[in-house]
Amino acid sequence: MEGKVFKDKAVLRIDKGEEVIESILKFAEKENIKLGSITGIGASDDIVVGLFNTDTKKYEHSTYNNDYYEVTNFSGNLTMLGDKHYAHMHITFSDGNQKTFGGHLDKCVISGACELFIDIVDGNVGLNVLKF
Repeated sequence: MEGKVFKDKAVLRIDKGEEVIESILKFAEKENIKLGSITGIGASDDIVVGLFNTDTKKYEHSTYNNDYYEVTNFSGNLTMLGDKHYAHMHITFSDGNQKTFGGHLDKCVISGACELFIDIVDGNVGLNVLKF
């Protein structure tokens, strides 16, 4: 993983074998980014997504690791949860037949490349559901 901050924007490259959320959090801690919006693209062969069941108030998880997947969109936000950085990410990705999947991102190991852009906001809001 390698990244650079340009005023209120950051660019982050995540390399093969690295996990996306772990990499975002490491970079955010290193650069002291407490609030931002994240978008990006990439490729993976190991993805876990969740769907929040509003009745049970629990996530239902699905694992995708039997194909190569084109990540057509990473989107989410970076906030603080207490004194720790927190990345709330969603993902949309497609398989070799262009069948598309998506959901709340729990895990994504990069198989080729990943390019993320972070719009940095000078401030801090807490999570759970953006508390001001």
